[in-house]
Parts: sequence; C-alpha cells; structure tokens
Amino acid sequence: MIEKVFPFIGWFRNYGKDAFKTDAIAGLTVALVLIPQSMAYAQLAGLPSYYGLYASFLPPMIAALFGSSRQLATGPVAVVSLMTSASLEPLATAGSEGYIAYAVMLALMVGIFQLSLGILRLGLVVNFLSHPVVNGFTNAAAIIIASSQLSKMFGVYVDKAEHHYETIMRVCSAAFHYTHWPTLFMGALAFAIMYALKKFYPKIPNVLVAVAVTTLISWGIGFEHNETIPHSRLTSPEAVGMIKNFNHSVAEITRLGEERAQMNQQLDKARKAGDVIRVLDIEHDINVINVQMKRLKHEAHQYRAQLRHMHFEGLAQADGSLMLYPKDSLPAGSEGDGRTWRIKIGNKILDTEKLPVTGGGAVVGTVPKGLPSLRMPKIDMGVIFHLFPYAAIISLLGFMEAISIAKAMAAKTGQRLDPNQELIGQGLANIFGAMGKSYPTSGSFSRSAVNLQAGALTGLSSVFTSLAVVITLLFFTPLLYHLPQSVLAAVIMMAVIGLINISGFVHAWHAQRYDGIISVLSFICTLAFAPHLDKGIMVGVVLSLLVFLYKSMRPTVPSLSRHDDEGLRDAMAHGLHQCEFVDLIRFDGPLFFANASYLEDKINDRLQQRRNLKHIVLVANGINDMDASGEEVLSLLIDNIRSSGVDISLSGVNESVMAVLQRTHLIDKIGRDHIFPTMEKAICAVHVHSHDETEENCPLTTVCRIA
Repeated sequence: MIEKVFPFIGWFRNYGKDAFKTDAIAGLTVALVLIPQSMAYAQLAGLPSYYGLYASFLPPMIAALFGSSRQLATGPVAVVSLMTSASLEPLATAGSEGYIAYAVMLALMVGIFQLSLGILRLGLVVNFLSHPVVNGFTNAAAIIIASSQLSKMFGVYVDKAEHHYETIMRVCSAAFHYTHWPTLFMGALAFAIMYALKKFYPKIPNVLVAVAVTTLISWGIGFEHNETIPHSRLTSPEAVGMIKNFNHSVAEITRLGEERAQMNQQLDKARKAGDVIRVLDIEHDINVINVQMKRLKHEAHQYRAQLRHMHFEGLAQADGSLMLYPKDSLPAGSEGDGRTWRIKIGNKILDTEKLPVTGGGAVVGTVPKGLPSLRMPKIDMGVIFHLFPYAAIISLLGFMEAISIAKAMAAKTGQRLDPNQELIGQGLANIFGAMGKSYPTSGSFSRSAVNLQAGALTGLSSVFTSLAVVITLLFFTPLLYHLPQSVLAAVIMMAVIGLINISGFVHAWHAQRYDGIISVLSFICTLAFAPHLDKGIMVGVVLSLLVFLYKSMRPTVPSLSRHDDEGLRDAMAHGLHQCEFVDLIRFDGPLFFANASYLEDKINDRLQQRRNLKHIVLVANGINDMDASGEEVLSLLIDNIRSSGVDISLSGVNESVMAVLQRTHLIDKIGRDHIFPTMEKAICAVHVHSHDETEENCPLTTVCRIA
C-alpha cells in the first residue's frame, strides 16, 4: 500500500553503487539537452526564456517520483508550449506579468485535471483523442512551431495577425525588406552543428555544443549592440512624429482599458440590482469603448510596423554620443559605424528621452539568478472558466504524448506501466511546478530517448536532472546572457522536425479511408485556425465521434454463405450465391436504441425480396450488448417474421445478451430449441426442415460462386 502511494520506494530494491552511478550520468546527460531546449520552448510559449528553467526544476523530479515509468523525462515540450501560447494570447500580451501569472495558473489547472483523472482511474478518457486526430494535429503543430520561429531566424519583428498564416506572410515581407544577416548566420551555424553531430557523433550532446559555440561567438564579436538615445538624436522628423503618435495611441488604449474595467464593475452592480435600463446603457458604453480600442490598436499597429521598417545609420559625435540618420542619408564626407540601427518597439509607451535602439542581434539577456520562490499561484475564477477547455485539451494531449513515449520505452525494458499512476505523476508534476512558477509540462520524446540511451535504470536519473537545473540557476545563469535568440529558434525547429510524420496519413488511409480523411481534415483545420489550435482538435474529435455514431447506427448486416476456406463469409463481399430458403444474417454491433430499427428494416427488406424464404438464422456473435429498445424490436421482429410464415432462430448468443433474453422472458417466445451455440449447428438443425430439394447445391453447405 505504501509503495502504491510512493512508487519510488520500489526503485531501491537491489539498488547498488553501479546503478547509482549510471543514473547520475544519465540524469546529467539529459540536463545538458534540457537546459537549452527548455529555454527555447519557454519562448515558444510566449514566456521569458528563463521560465523554461523554472519548468525544468521541479516537474522532472516529481513526475519521476510519482509516475510509473522509470525512464520518462518530463519537462517543457514543443506541442504543449505552443498550446500554452495559443490559450493565453487572447488574455494578455506575451511576456507580460499578467501573461506569466496565467501561464502558471494554467499549469495548476492542468495538474489538477490530470491528478483527478488518475485518482478516479479515468486514464481511458484519453482515447477520445484518436490516433488519426493526433497525427493530423501533431503534423500541423510541427509546421506552426517551425514557422513561428522564422522571425527570430531572420532577425525581424512583426505584430501577430489574427491567423498564423497571416503572421508568416508579414514575417516573409519583413524579411524580404530587411534581414539581419549575423542573426541568420548564428541560426544556420547552430543548425549545421546540431545536424552534423547528430549524424556523425550521436553520443555528443549536439544541442549543448551548438549553444556553447554560438554563445562564445556572440560574446566575442559583440553580437548584441543596444543603446538608448534621446529622440533629439534622431534626425528623422517623420520617425519622431510617428513615435509621438504611437505613444498617444498606446496611452489612449490604456486609459480606455481602465475605463472599461470600471464600467464592468458598474455593470455587475447594475445586474445584481436588477436595473435593466442601467445595464443596457453600460453595455452600450462598453461596446463603444471596444470599438474605439479596436481602432486605436489598429493605429498603433500601423505606427509600429512603419517604425520597424525604418533603418538608420549611426554617426559618432565628438562627445561620444550617437546620432542616427535615415539609411543612405549621412552628411556628405562622413562615415557611419557600419551598423544598421532600428528602434526597439513593443506594446508599451516609448520613453522619448531614453529611446531603445539596436544595431545588433537579439540575445537571451539577463537570466535572474537563484531559484523561483515556492508559493501557490493566485486564483482568478473568471480566467479559470476561460482556460478550462484549453487545460483539458493540454492535459489529454500532454498525457497522450507522455504515455506513448513511456509505452515505447517499456516495450524495450520490459517494465510494467500503469497509465493511471502516470496521470498522477504528471498531474503532481504540474501542480508542484506551478508552485515553482512553471508553465504546463509533459513527457519529452527526445529527452526520454537520451535518458534511455544513457542507461537510466530508475527515475533517480530525473532527480539528478532537476539538481543540475538547480545548480545552473544558482551559479551559471550569467553564462547564458549572450546566447542568440536565433539559436534557440534553431533548437526548436530542429526538435520539431521529428514530429512531422507523413506516413501516419498514409497508414490511416490504408487502415480505413475515413480515418485518413479525418487525419487530413484535422491537419488542415489546425493550420487554418492557428493560433486557435483547440478548434483543429475539436473538429477532429467531433468527426471521429460522428463516424463512430454513424457506424454504430448503421452496422453491417450481411447474409452469409460458404466460402472456399470452409467458413461462412459475407456473400455480397465475396461474390457468393445465397441460399434461396435459409438466410444466415449476421449483425455486427450491439443492438441498442440507435440501430434497432436498422436491423428491423434490413430483415423486412429481405422478406420482401426473397419470396421463397422459409427460415432466418440471426447470427448474434457480433451482438455484445442489448438494451430495452433492442429487446423490444427483436420481440416485434419475431412476431412479424413468424406471422409471415417464416421461422427465425438465433446462434452464438453471448452471456450478457442471453441474460437479457432470460430476464425479459423473450427466450420463451423465441423457443429454447431455436437458440444454437454455433452457426454450424444452426445450419444442421434448420436445413432439414426448411431447405427445398429443388436447390441442388445449397450455398450454406457448398461453395457457390457467382459467375
């Protein structure tokens, strides 16, 4: 019982010094991959890069201690990071304090959802995400993730559009207008290092080497080059005017936002007071403010885009200060500093006396030293209701990814897995992670593979991974300052290449055409609706359920005849004659309210079409369940069939259906002598009384193919 609550106790049976050493090496090896990868995934989630380290602090250790897999490496992963970004974007600006708070609260919700499913032994709920849906979503997500990193690779900045493909078009347009070549070079170099090491020296941690080399180069060449200047140092009146207009638009948006918040409070009071007229007035005012804010946001976007397209050349003054001139407009005879300068502009008001400008590439920057403070995240009920659908989807997707990886490794190690215990482990990892400022996490395929290859024997390897992250946060964060953002983008793009699986579509199509269609539609919808990824998944889930319902309502009802292999097969499918006097009908599915009338229609059709029919044998091998509606229809069928001069029998009735027949006394109406254990015994008993000798070769006993 104690081991049930604390699974990690079982690790230490016959555990020795050699096993400890192996786990320690495996854990440190995973940490070398996890640290740079987690920082990249945090940015994919819209968070500062160091939040990836926070997500790698507690979750790997907690998931290993309370999960069932001994090699599963938990932490930030690409798909969950993308889903986090998609769920939080409507609520707050990426990277803002509010956004970070919501990300931490989302991790808590995901953890509680997963833990609840695990405790209630409901791990099977993940089956609602069918393989074709997950395959279509994963392939689309890989493309979305990879393309979302293009702006960092080219060193350009654009506002996000309503749809992802529109954002990518903006990135391509900006890259065509201007590309920061040192940034692109850093990303390409990281790609080359990771690819070469992965192919020729797979045991070397390629991500770590790429990060180390590019960070050293970045530090050596002064890759980042930021300055702050007063607006008087800008010699472009047009730029100064646009900065003024941009600041005015942002200030108005802030003012209107505060006014709207006050009106929402007044609206709540009016609703509680039951003042209908007041409610209508306030709702009208709020709608007016929303329209004004939408217009101002559009104006701010236009000013921001124009300022980002402006490029300047720097000219050092005698006092050492920097004067910026529009590109190709330096004073005659003067020589610039050789850099292309741009104004750094986001969603906040620009300080005109300390205007941020950059003449280099983007780096990670300052990573706070020390561990995050441990405390329960602040709960906002209004936000919880908005995030709940996303939390459910992230929970199921994350768990499906984790359990799939764990099963693949268990097949190699021979370890026994408990899906519900794994849910508990993943749930606790997210709950404790939220207390340490983590965003949602899951099992990672690439890092789990590294863990397995490094020889990890128990989950203690993940404890060592967490300890390595702790040491990094305490002592080595200054080393990460000069890490180029384009290198983190390359790390993400390299990681998600493995998520693209075209053969999954082909496999689904070969298995069932409708599965192939569902997989393709899930893929297309996820791409089309991005960044609203939940819509793509919901389309796939709804299509899968509709197909399931249709098949349940319209199961196959074939007539059987003797086949070459001496078995009884579908006569229509195999081109076989059917017996003129005895019809052996198989019903492939449970007989319940949704399909009972379908069986009735199929049998009535046969009675009308085959006038010489004397006996029907209903093969019940495929009927694994029967409800009251099914029993009622079967009772009426027996009356109708026998009243038309045709007899009916049943064969292959299982225990659960037989129990229904006995409880409702339908077995007495059918006749116990009309229920047979097998089809062959039914044919032998029925053939004697119902078959006419005019049919020389009976298709039920002899193979009779249609010419």
